[in-house]
Amino acid sequence: MSCSGEYYSHNNQGDNLIQITPALKQKLKKAKYGVFNHSAVELCHWTKKSFADEGTCYKHKFYGISTHRCMEMTPTALNCENRCLYCWRPTEFYDTLNMPAQLVDSPDVIVHSLLEERRKLIVGFYGSEGINKSKLDESLFPEHYAISLSGEPTMYPKLPDLIKYLFSLKATKSIFLVTNGQEPEMLQRLSEEDALPTQLYLSTNASNKNMFYKINGPKYKDAWERWLKSLELVSQLRTRTVLRFTLIRDFNTDLNYLDDFANLVKIGSPHFIELKSYMHVGMSTNRLEQSNMLEMAEVKKFAEGLKSKLSNYSYVDESIPSRIVLLQNQYRSIDRWIENYRS
Repeated sequence: MSCSGEYYSHNNQGDNLIQITPALKQKLKKAKYGVFNHSAVELCHWTKKSFADEGTCYKHKFYGISTHRCMEMTPTALNCENRCLYCWRPTEFYDTLNMPAQLVDSPDVIVHSLLEERRKLIVGFYGSEGINKSKLDESLFPEHYAISLSGEPTMYPKLPDLIKYLFSLKATKSIFLVTNGQEPEMLQRLSEEDALPTQLYLSTNASNKNMFYKINGPKYKDAWERWLKSLELVSQLRTRTVLRFTLIRDFNTDLNYLDDFANLVKIGSPHFIELKSYMHVGMSTNRLEQSNMLEMAEVKKFAEGLKSKLSNYSYVDESIPSRIVLLQNQYRSIDRWIENYRS
């Protein structure tokens, strides 16, 4: 099994390792990513605002995550099975579907290299006015890891060991993992190897197969079936689970789709449902229009419509700046605050 295209390069030790080429690495660094071989880290918009005491992200509002101590990272910066229309990451750079275990970095190398890359990104804020220096100091020691930044993390063959390694770090309180559902076998591995994250997100944006292929542009011919298998696993995995809906006007927001979406929710029976408007930012602006975004009132209307089809979900929170609504499963009730959660 080999890696194709410009994404694959040769290191100085004589081993063929998956690495982002210098040209693409430079583009990612210009976009304020920290990059190490096939992995990357970034300071998100809300982390930067938190440094200046100008607000926190929806994950803080919904689950109590400390925004400035959240590290958003990925072991698969340019690897993904889909080419989603709404993705604001550089999907145009995505190249290979193959990540052989012998060609990837080990979890400890990834984590410590990305911590250093993140430190470099943080250090630049110390000279800025209006910055909370104590938050900067604390941010150097993450409590929360969001494995979601770019690409599809479940393609990384050593993901169970990566999650276990992150949990072994003294400061770690929680790990969130976001998946597109194309690697159900990896989700099964996480369960069998006792390596499930604190909270697992399954990206959800289609109520049927045709819509799925239109929005996600998957490379696998059986992509819909793979996603459905992951959805079934959501109902079984012994960890917190979320279906994350991305709502795109003219693609998946017709209220006539609510029954089909509700049927999918019933299969997965997640602890939470997050319904969020597509945001016209990043690389997605080359594929979609600003008019494809929903206003907050429209997100709420869709959420209320979905809730009306489900007897066991309640409307528990919302974030207006992020145009997102949170529904919670009352039958599989858990404390939504991470600090209070025990698996």
